[in-house]
Amino acid sequence: MQLTAVGLNHHTAPLHIRERLAFAAALLPEALASLTASGAAREAVILSTCNRTELYCVGDAEAVTHWWADFHQLQTAEVAEHLYTLAPEACVRHAFRVACGLDSMVLGEPQILGQIKDAVRVAQEQHTLHSGLNALFQRTFAVAKEVRTHTAVGEHSVSMAAASVKMVEQIFPSIADLQVLFVGAGEMIELVATYFDAKTPRHITVLNRTLARAEALCADLTGPASAGLLTDLPEVLRRCDVVVSSTASPLPIIGKGLVERAIRERRGMPMFLLDLAVPRDIEAEVGDLDDAYLYTVDDMMGIVQSGKAARAEAAAEAEAVVQDKVAEFLSWQQSRQAVPLIRALRDDGERARRQVLANAMKHLARGMPPEAVLERLSVQLTNKLLHAPTRTLNKHSQSDPELAEAISRIYRLEESKSR
Repeated sequence: MQLTAVGLNHHTAPLHIRERLAFAAALLPEALASLTASGAAREAVILSTCNRTELYCVGDAEAVTHWWADFHQLQTAEVAEHLYTLAPEACVRHAFRVACGLDSMVLGEPQILGQIKDAVRVAQEQHTLHSGLNALFQRTFAVAKEVRTHTAVGEHSVSMAAASVKMVEQIFPSIADLQVLFVGAGEMIELVATYFDAKTPRHITVLNRTLARAEALCADLTGPASAGLLTDLPEVLRRCDVVVSSTASPLPIIGKGLVERAIRERRGMPMFLLDLAVPRDIEAEVGDLDDAYLYTVDDMMGIVQSGKAARAEAAAEAEAVVQDKVAEFLSWQQSRQAVPLIRALRDDGERARRQVLANAMKHLARGMPPEAVLERLSVQLTNKLLHAPTRTLNKHSQSDPELAEAISRIYRLEESKSR
């Protein structure tokens, strides 16, 4: 088994495919346990966001792909064309680039690093993170910190939260006149709510599965805000001009019928709906309704790409840093692979030393002159240390010419001849 990554993102798969292969946060522990128990991977970290789902593993990429499809009750052929499989070096480079925001829809966006850290934390809790992946992600976090500290890759980015406000301003003349509804109270909603709060809307409502989380978010806002449960959605929806939803629900929670009734009661007043969840929170058919303006994460591409030229220059510098760090990590990884062999070699030498030393001590105790004991010790130790390579050379040097060259290089015999 080797280091690998299998995944799909906004570059390789449309939203309707991404949502079918995503892992809700509540499912991650079960998925990690299932993946490692299947034998497809010895170690695993699952990163699942609105724009990507990636399985970083020490395992067999083909087996991981089959497991992934089976877990979501899909045929492998249905999803294979949308997946990418990364060999060890490409996997390292990809992990570094993702953490630095170089592979994001919003170039340089910082949220992805926190999402990776959350994914690693869950893997640690489920005991699916060991020496191989732990080394990769600890180095990944260090590279992301260096890139963000020493380059300007994130300075010109337009965040998803800022883009949400811009999209609303394209439909309504003033956010200050609007009632805004946030469905969910996770990190993404917190970010978006902060941007809307700065525009001083008439009122903000936060509905969530747990009331305490919604109340905590409302307490952090400066304008008028109220909290409620998802069961309040039918009553609240008809009063709201803007709806932003991002929950971990595996199925849509805002259906066409619900929105249709709300719009009817609004008497033709338009409603802006932004679905930031994957899988989607809002049924796609809602977009067919008159006066309902439904957008998804994929629809935001144009806005978040503004300032692309300024970010491209900074990205080139960041890419150079990543490339250097990939080479460093691979070199370190190769050196670590030799550690068990080096340890075994030194242990063998230590055993030989102790045997020869014990023999010498016996001869000294019997009264043999120290000079004779030292001479005997040196001969015995030399014979023991050279026995294995000498025997191997005698047996295999004719059939394996590279063996003789390797031993010559190890003992620097060519250098000895030249002196």
